[in-house]
Amino acid sequence: MTRQIVLDTETTGMDVQAGNRVIEIGCIELLERMPTRRVFHVYLNPDRDSEPGALAVHGLTREFLSDKPRFADIVEDFLAYLGDAELLIHNADFDLGFLDHELKLAGRTLRLAERHVVTDTLKMARQMHPGQRNSLDALCKRYEVDASGRTYHGALLDARLLADVYLAMTAGQGSLELAVAPAGGVSLEVEAGARIVLPKARLTAAEVDRHLARLAQIEKKAGKPALWRHWLGD
Repeated sequence: MTRQIVLDTETTGMDVQAGNRVIEIGCIELLERMPTRRVFHVYLNPDRDSEPGALAVHGLTREFLSDKPRFADIVEDFLAYLGDAELLIHNADFDLGFLDHELKLAGRTLRLAERHVVTDTLKMARQMHPGQRNSLDALCKRYEVDASGRTYHGALLDARLLADVYLAMTAGQGSLELAVAPAGGVSLEVEAGARIVLPKARLTAAEVDRHLARLAQIEKKAGKPALWRHWLGD
């Protein structure tokens, strides 16, 4: 089964060489291109202030982060969650540079790009849309992904948006807003180490109508039937 992890981080600043640190990690799991409800999300104490420009973007103050775990406290849970999945990251060099630095500070010598296949969705977007803006905001507008609730950047929120953008960019066989639990429930991991079991989900008639409308949009863009048609028996 193909497993992919959509990953995003927030940091105290843009330059890892200037001592900036990771302060938030957000990950969304895709199985066979379908989003599950098993996520990884954690805020981290960087033991320093964020640079003014970064703080204006994410709004995560040192006071808010002061009682959060440090990266070394969650590194085992983080690596276990990633497993051997492919990583989908927008501007991957930035996030991987920071995460590799955090791993080094935590006494781990591995580099994520040596352990995982990494797909940089920014590079993918630039190949698909040369000469156009390919920020996550721009891609959300281009692929009609609703980012209206995005006042500040947040790692988990941005990972959710990127997952929908990636699925739309690659023929869009799925949508986070329509993801449901498979029979028997799923495991949800909101904070590192925290798990609950969700009940079985049942779609209402209105949700089915919304889903079919979304499929029609996807198929129009992709120029071919969506895989969902097969699963729905259409």
